[in-house]
Amino acid sequence: MNKEFFGTKLNTVLLIILIILVFVAIKIMVLNKDTYLPFLKDYSKPSEQIVDSRILGNKDDLVSFSIVPGSKVHGVVSYRGVVKGGYFFEANIVVNILDSNKKLLKASNARAIDDWTTAGPVAFEGNIDFSSLPKGPAYLEIHNDNPSDIRANDKSILIPIVIE
Repeated sequence: MNKEFFGTKLNTVLLIILIILVFVAIKIMVLNKDTYLPFLKDYSKPSEQIVDSRILGNKDDLVSFSIVPGSKVHGVVSYRGVVKGGYFFEANIVVNILDSNKKLLKASNARAIDDWTTAGPVAFEGNIDFSSLPKGPAYLEIHNDNPSDIRANDKSILIPIVIE
C-alpha cells in the first residue's frame, strides 16, 4: 500500500468526523434554540413572551409595592404596598390579576393598614393565589375601590408579572 492511499483515506475519515461533529452541534443548537439561537425563538406563545417591566396606568400614585415588575409568581403570595391618591373605600382596595391583554383573570382585594381616609400615602397588605391561573405574562392591577361605579373616577396601576 502506498502513502497516498492512506493519506486520502485519512482525509476522508477526518472529513466524515468533521461532518458528524457539525451535524451534532447544529442539532444541539436547534434543540436549545432559546440559548444558542435566540433569533429563532417563537414569541407568539404566551409563556415565551417578553415581559415589559414598565409599570402602567397611574404609576405616580404607587409609592412602593413588594412584588417588583417582572417578578415570577406562583401559589399564594403575600404582598405589601403603599399608594397615594384616595384608592380606598372602607379601608378596602382592589387588587386584581389580569392576563397579558388586560382581561380579568381573578378579582381580589387588600386592606389598609394605615388611616385610609387620607389622600396621602396609605399602606396596605393582602394575599393572592396564582395557583389555578394560566401561566405566562400577566399584570397585577391595583385599582381604586370605586363604590359609585362612575368610570370617570376609576384609576389603576398595572404591574407586569409572570405567572409560573
